[in-house]
Amino acid sequence: MSAIDDGNNGMTEECEECRRETPHEVSVQILTESAARKNAEYSREPYRVSECRVCSARTVLRMNDA
Repeated sequence: MSAIDDGNNGMTEECEECRRETPHEVSVQILTESAARKNAEYSREPYRVSECRVCSARTVLRMNDA
């Protein structure tokens, strides 16, 4: 998964849905992994979230596993 900054459109990445390199919105989000409310604040992890601007396909990757 490599990302390229094309200057005008932001980040471009290979999109599995479009089957070509397209502009993407890329962010890092802290997501809660536990469904249980008790101790949920201790189950938060950083995730890289990438959304294709063409087809809206979304990829979420846990950063500790990258």
